[in-house]
Amino acid sequence: MSTIPNSPPSRPPTKLCSLKTPNFSQIPSKFSLNPTTSSSLQHQHQGHIENLHLISLCKQNKTHQALDFITQMDQSNIPVHLHSYESLLKSCAKLRDLSTGKLLHNHMHRSHKCPPVFILNRVLQTWCECGSLEDARQLFDEMPERNLGSWGVIISAYAKAGDVDKAVELFSGMESVEPDVSIVVSVLWLSGLELGKQLHSFAIKKGFAKDAKMGTAILNMYAKCGCLEDAKLVFDQLTEKNEITWTSLMVSYMNIDNSLQVLDLLLEMIILGVKLDEYVFSIILKACSSLRNETTGQQIQGYVLKLGMADNVAVGTALVDLYVKCENIESASRAFDCIAEPNAYSWSALITGYSQAGEFNKCLKLFKYLKRIDAELNPNIYTSIFQACSSVTDFILGSQTHADAIKRGLVSYLYGDSAMITMYAKCGMLNEARQVFESVKKPSDNVIWTAIIAGYAYHGNAHEALKLFTRMVSYKVKPNAITFVAVLTAFNYCGLVKEAKQCVDSMSSKYGVEPSIHHYNCMIDAYARSGMLNESFSLINNMPFEPNVMSWKCLLGGCVVHKNFELGKIAAEYVMLLDLDDTSTYVLMFNLHASSNQWEDAGLIRKMMVKRRLKKEVSCSWIYVNGKVHSFVVGDKHHLQANEIYAKLKEFEWLNNNNDEEDEGDDDVMLKRKGQVLDHSERLAIVYGLIATGEGSRITVFKNLRACNDCHEFAKRVSLATRREIVVRDANRFHHFKSGVCSCGDYW
Repeated sequence: MSTIPNSPPSRPPTKLCSLKTPNFSQIPSKFSLNPTTSSSLQHQHQGHIENLHLISLCKQNKTHQALDFITQMDQSNIPVHLHSYESLLKSCAKLRDLSTGKLLHNHMHRSHKCPPVFILNRVLQTWCECGSLEDARQLFDEMPERNLGSWGVIISAYAKAGDVDKAVELFSGMESVEPDVSIVVSVLWLSGLELGKQLHSFAIKKGFAKDAKMGTAILNMYAKCGCLEDAKLVFDQLTEKNEITWTSLMVSYMNIDNSLQVLDLLLEMIILGVKLDEYVFSIILKACSSLRNETTGQQIQGYVLKLGMADNVAVGTALVDLYVKCENIESASRAFDCIAEPNAYSWSALITGYSQAGEFNKCLKLFKYLKRIDAELNPNIYTSIFQACSSVTDFILGSQTHADAIKRGLVSYLYGDSAMITMYAKCGMLNEARQVFESVKKPSDNVIWTAIIAGYAYHGNAHEALKLFTRMVSYKVKPNAITFVAVLTAFNYCGLVKEAKQCVDSMSSKYGVEPSIHHYNCMIDAYARSGMLNESFSLINNMPFEPNVMSWKCLLGGCVVHKNFELGKIAAEYVMLLDLDDTSTYVLMFNLHASSNQWEDAGLIRKMMVKRRLKKEVSCSWIYVNGKVHSFVVGDKHHLQANEIYAKLKEFEWLNNNNDEEDEGDDDVMLKRKGQVLDHSERLAIVYGLIATGEGSRITVFKNLRACNDCHEFAKRVSLATRREIVVRDANRFHHFKSGVCSCGDYW
């Protein structure tokens, strides 16, 4: 680092050899670094150009070159002017270069024993902006003279650092100088209600209260302390209001979720002709988002377009967020395209929109593009990507994204961690999900606990889910409604009807959570799955909620499994009454008729689907091998290794267990081919896994529909014959097949 000598040499050199640009040897003698005359005029102009050069270096932030030049000036007895010191110190503050600032301060003291207060204030400001409040306080205490600026700098610095005690202590010690608006405002930003009221009284006494800046600070103080009526009173009494004042009151209403009042303020601003800037529009659009008020948002967008602010990143991002929350991803995308320079928040809003719209591939495509251009990312983007990977079961990209987020330090606590837990759990990697959970130090929020409990529930491990729930409660973490859905799901998937009922009954009395329709539906499903169809039907009729589509579908599903045609018909009628276009309902009704050998009625169900132009989702299964996805549909022969797959499948013909019934997952069985074993998609995926993976390794298959009985039995027998663990995730849950046994206990 450059240093400045303590004293200049006794014999100045005749020329500054080290300086090449500018060539000072060509400067006229009266401005030269080698003065040869002693006239008063020459003495008056001595060092003028050199100090101009110093200031030029400061403006270019070349502080180290400036230090070298000061050394040259010292060797030539050229003084550094106070304004040059001021510029140098400003540059040090801008660069947060404390060490260079201290060198300059020491050098200044050698040439100016009693520097004026303005330059000491500049030093004080530099120490504060460089974060050295200890040096700043020492300098402040040693200053022989202090003016209003000195007090303002040090008080403001303590206020910005959040040290309210020292800021107030200094403010109280201002006996010789009257504080101005800026000083009172700096203390107000930190004050609580009691101190804030005293400062408010002080401002009134001094005549500051009607100043727009002061009024805004007082308004914010009351709003921050929850006294919004007082804040509004201050606002109404202000004779001078600017857009910042209006914005502050709007933010105050937003903080208490009073978005309607924010819209009323906008109307008042328009009537009064108050200038509307990007901050006002961004808050207004957030209010519209909170209210899910797309119509008003579109009107605001018209204003934005008229004023030419659509390309502003703050306004544009708020528009994207509005349309995303209103589930209008097309408008969100168009608003995003108008933003001139989108930032991480803009990208995050758009990616979240695609994720919520179920367009997960677009999410992942955008994320890969952002990585490719090395764009700024934030934790929200990673959380959305974890959710997208979870939905498409892309655990390879999910794992890579996890590593990248850790490397960048962008894993969002709570939502980021919980999204990762869910991703790993839904991708069949329950051990990795548990590792993420255990890596969170003292998880104190129910979001993370709910994620891991739900993970074990989907994998059918009710015992571990209940252990985690008990541990959660012992940590004094209060479960919420979603937590209980996860716990009830665990009980439901394991046929623990009694435990599920006890859970619902204790929710309100023991945990203070009122059961909702979702919890009652879990209970209806638990009864129906276990064959307690009358209890399920009774709960539907007697629960404190009006049954919805899911209530009746749970009963209908149970009736199909347990072949109760009469009750199933009643449930089907209610489902059709509530939702005529639910494809899965027609599939369940078809299966219900087929299970009772009522093929004519089953055919009518098919005709109804054709008439309403409804198509059952095609059954599809996929498996990841060596980082690539291999997908299969029923009877699929497009795979490159199709011949090998079917040859291998033929080896397992003796394992087939034909059933006469159909399931939601395989209702494409034609009546004329009843009893024929089809090459179902999950069978093809399982067999390909046997071919393409190493002996003894686990095979994990994903399916978009519920697993059928035939394929479920097939997977059990293959796991026994090959001594391979097979994991199948269908539309409802995970099935772990090992040694001929499924983790679901044949209960799904």
